[in-house]
Amino acid sequence: MKYKTLFTPVKIGSVTVKNRFAMAPMGPLGLADAEGGFNQRGIDYYTERAKGGTGLIVTGVTFVDNEVEEHGMPNCPCSTHNPVQFVRTGRELTERVHAYGAKIFLQMSGGFGRVTIPTNLGEYPPVAPSPIPHRWMDKICRELTVEEIQSIVRKFGDGAYNAKRAGFDGVQIHAVHEGYLIDQFAISLFNQRTDAYGGCLENRLRFAREILEEIKRRCGEDFPVTLRYSVKSFIKDWREGGLPGEEFQEKGRDTKEGIAAAKLLVQYGYDALDTDVGTYDSWWWNHPPMYQEKGLYRPYCRLMKETVDVPVICAGRMDNPDMALEAVEQGVCDMVSLGRPLLADPDYVNKLRAGRLEEIRPCISCQEGCMGRIQEYSMINCAVNPQAARERAMAYNPACGKKRILIAGGGVAGCEAARVLAIRGHQPELFEKSGRLGGNLLPGGAPKFKEDDLALVKWYEHQLKLLQVPVYLNAEVDKKLVDSGDYDAVIVATGSRPKVFSLGDDEKVYTAAQVLLGEKDCGDSTVIVGGGLVGCETALWLAQKGKRVTIVEALPKILAVNGPLCHANSEMLERLIPYHGIQVVANAKVTGYRDGLLSAKTGEGVRQIPCDSVILSVGYREEDTLYRELEFEVPELYLLGDARRVSNIMYAIWDAFEVANHI
Repeated sequence: MKYKTLFTPVKIGSVTVKNRFAMAPMGPLGLADAEGGFNQRGIDYYTERAKGGTGLIVTGVTFVDNEVEEHGMPNCPCSTHNPVQFVRTGRELTERVHAYGAKIFLQMSGGFGRVTIPTNLGEYPPVAPSPIPHRWMDKICRELTVEEIQSIVRKFGDGAYNAKRAGFDGVQIHAVHEGYLIDQFAISLFNQRTDAYGGCLENRLRFAREILEEIKRRCGEDFPVTLRYSVKSFIKDWREGGLPGEEFQEKGRDTKEGIAAAKLLVQYGYDALDTDVGTYDSWWWNHPPMYQEKGLYRPYCRLMKETVDVPVICAGRMDNPDMALEAVEQGVCDMVSLGRPLLADPDYVNKLRAGRLEEIRPCISCQEGCMGRIQEYSMINCAVNPQAARERAMAYNPACGKKRILIAGGGVAGCEAARVLAIRGHQPELFEKSGRLGGNLLPGGAPKFKEDDLALVKWYEHQLKLLQVPVYLNAEVDKKLVDSGDYDAVIVATGSRPKVFSLGDDEKVYTAAQVLLGEKDCGDSTVIVGGGLVGCETALWLAQKGKRVTIVEALPKILAVNGPLCHANSEMLERLIPYHGIQVVANAKVTGYRDGLLSAKTGEGVRQIPCDSVILSVGYREEDTLYRELEFEVPELYLLGDARRVSNIMYAIWDAFEVANHI
């Protein structure tokens, strides 16, 4: 009953949504067929979130134009490319979603403009409101003609009409948001036109207004049209974004103009504002990594609630149900939008309604499976949920015959393997040599900004308890244990160990894990050897605790290898390092540590850095000793996680799921 308010209906225009939860739009890469319709993966993906209780499904971005701006068809669905195919596949999608009492809006894009993904450009030059620099490439964009703008507007009408025919309950325009093409028209930094689409705010919003008017003309006034809307841009300069708490001169849309624009947009007739902040020049705001606080858009949503009289939807790491409840009850927003949390657990809403909070699989904001894979591989997935956007292909395979399976190692790979095996009907037994499950998630989750790593450990502990998987702690597996157990199969997931080396005075030389777990005190000043992800996150955590930190990195820059896949994560972390006063010595090789001085050889000679301790963060080595002992002794033997290949959380979970689902 505590969360009952979140399960009250809300109206968007003429449409009543059954609860206060929306699925936030996320790029539907890999979910389109060859003709711009929805493929089976896309239909299953959205239906699964409707089945999980979400009141409003907002699809990821779909395109209306593929002539003015090339989008690498069939990269995403397109409502105008082949209308018959779009309506046919869209109808199957909406009918299945509606079976669960959910509503579904199609998100429609006018184009990306200066933020177009370079691999999607083909031979076409990037377009924009004016001849301005592209976000990613050293190119100047071509200015759109008035005829091209009006062509895109007409296609919005065509696309919305096709969406209505396909059974969509409304549309969302993408948007005066995040620095995409329509937002570029709205922001004076990007829009230097002198015609009717440039100059004053009303002119800069003309594109967004004409799109709305065309859709209402084609589909009727009672067909809801919502807007994805960014209140503030956080642009310091071209390709430079501001950090949380940083003072700078806003060069994009500031909150004063954000309020004025919102009033105009609602006056034009938009039926709801799906609110966030940021642009791709500051894209750690619009795609917030774990380094951003939870619920970061709430202040801006409250501004919108005080400004407009249409529903306000709030996204931005809103997975904490207490935070969501407070936001709705205190008038911060009308609906809570969950993006990545619904990738991690499509049943989030139903589990919350049933009071099964401990069963909600947490999103860890790593962006490895979602934004990172969209950016690098043009597909959307989830690091902690291997079934996301692959619901049918990765469905659980019921076991034909029960097997008794020993799992050595209680890190994330071992836990995932045990969970999947138990669901399928096998009988796994998990052995962990330490006193707690979690493996490298335990030191990794020590910083406050990595709290969801520990939440994932807690989730696995609860899942294994629910599934009645025997878990033996402080129990190291050896060949004798395996031989005496009469097991049908053995999974070795014994993890990895930190690489270490001697620097001379090793009494004050620690591993990052030792410091993160509180086993060693680094003192007031420390040098971290290694500027990879672990080294940088450890440095940030220590600096936030008031320590003086220096990173020594052998390569020319930090995060040069094995950094986060999503550049929103890596670029924010790169900027947080100097912002928090952390010194970086690159192109340097550590040669020794004596009498409180670390020696490092640089291009300018040997540099000595005074410090109370040295923290080694130079990678991990596979711990596969047990596997080698059993390799020719156990007929059915599997090697998983870091024990097979040191990687990240995503591949530990994915590989474990793949193997455990097919034993």
